[in-house]
Amino acid sequence: ETGVQPPVGFWDPLGLSSDGSVFDFRRRREVELKHGRVSMFATIGYIVPEYARIPGFLSPTNGLKFADVPNGFAAISKLGAQGWAQIFLFIGFVEANIYNEQVNDEPGNYGAGFLGVRSIGIMSTGFEDPEIRKKKLNAELANGRLAMMAIIGMFFQDGLTGSAWGDWANYVDSPLRAFEEELGVQAPVGFWDPVGYTRDGNVETFKRRRETELKHGRVAMYATVGYIVPEYFKWPGFLSPSTGLSFEDVPNGLAAISKVPSMGWGQIVAFAGYYELFVYKYNGTPGDYGWKAITSNDPEVLKGKLNAELANGRLAMMAII
Repeated sequence: ETGVQPPVGFWDPLGLSSDGSVFDFRRRREVELKHGRVSMFATIGYIVPEYARIPGFLSPTNGLKFADVPNGFAAISKLGAQGWAQIFLFIGFVEANIYNEQVNDEPGNYGAGFLGVRSIGIMSTGFEDPEIRKKKLNAELANGRLAMMAIIGMFFQDGLTGSAWGDWANYVDSPLRAFEEELGVQAPVGFWDPVGYTRDGNVETFKRRRETELKHGRVAMYATVGYIVPEYFKWPGFLSPSTGLSFEDVPNGLAAISKVPSMGWGQIVAFAGYYELFVYKYNGTPGDYGWKAITSNDPEVLKGKLNAELANGRLAMMAII
């Protein structure tokens, strides 16, 4: 089908097409195309008024000029009831009377030609070459998907800052301000908390989670290296002399679990528990246990190193999973 493109191929994480229903698939593809087309118009509609506006009056009877209408959400309050009625009537007319019948049961094909120009009286037969046509349709789907993400981002930023690309400094009520100068706030994502764990602004909870993040990151860095090194080097001799188990006998990865005897697992758990309970105890500063492997007398250099540790730990957590 069209839309199956690199890098994800056929992407249906929710399994909406798992029942194999062609009717449902075409209906959803129809909806996707309409939403994508509307979003492309909407995205352009956000961008263009920042640089150009139609001269003259939008509503001569009300003395409302195009230049008087702000961009984004702020425009909603400027349009009168009659203006909104015209918009809804126009959309309803197009939906019910023009784009209401598919050609050859193909989702999104209303016989309007390339870019829908036949709707305004310009004749267009579209593309005769099937490969070129498929490429154009794939491009439309890809651009529509991008536009759906873009317009939602514009809505979100506009609602919080007053502009589709407003300065986040204008979002004065953001609970994230309590942590936006913390370690780990780095390019390209800045302060990234999509689930909203820090929305309550609780400093102690933030420190506890940062402590956990650092520990998991450090363990993941060791684990990642522990996966890589045995592919190239193993200790000589015995891991367990009493059972005749040499280091060479232990496979790499998850297969090693069954090779380590119960006494070995007991030692590992006891060692990790001892350090967790008695050595590396939380003292109010996340990750600081008095072991100054990463240190510097220069505050900026120290911050850079600690940020690097967090970034490498995050990467290692993804890598080991």
